[in-house]
Amino acid sequence: MVDVVSSPLSSWESFYVIVGSSGAALTGLQFVVIALIAELPRTNSAAIDAYGTPTVVHFGVSLLIAALISAPWPSLFPVAVMFGVVGACGVGYVGIVFRRARSQSEYKPVFEDWLWHNILPFIAYAGVAIAGALLITHPAGSLFVVGAMTLLMLFIGIHNAWDTVMYITTEQLPNARAKKEIEKKGHPASRTK
Repeated sequence: MVDVVSSPLSSWESFYVIVGSSGAALTGLQFVVIALIAELPRTNSAAIDAYGTPTVVHFGVSLLIAALISAPWPSLFPVAVMFGVVGACGVGYVGIVFRRARSQSEYKPVFEDWLWHNILPFIAYAGVAIAGALLITHPAGSLFVVGAMTLLMLFIGIHNAWDTVMYITTEQLPNARAKKEIEKKGHPASRTK
């Protein structure tokens, strides 16, 4: 029985080695970026909660799904349940991110932000949940949906990480430097006689 059940999952092994490795590597890279920008002044952590943390979550979920596919399950039922749980939790998390994005005041989101931080993640997580519900009756199609949604999560994370880095380097970093120069020039101890 295990050979028959594992065959639909085992045919995805190479795909999830690539996706899981990418998710893990990109998560680590996100930590490096955060460490590099740690010296920038922070007004509040609401923007990070709304825009930075979800990126790590999407990368982590990609890695989680890769691990779930790679586990030696005795049947498809536990995999279906896990996909349903991951998808439902992801949909709930997108709701939290939406609320955080609306309540933070550091940055005014535009349509592209809503698309990449809320709409596409909702589609990805809902797709995983639906595929989980259909996995037993339609394993081949459901696994393709999960694969596509997992890849979508990676691309969402890549886009959002790049968007965050560009915002920090083009908006926050120059503003922080300018503020530092003004403070330096305005401080009596820094003036030369």
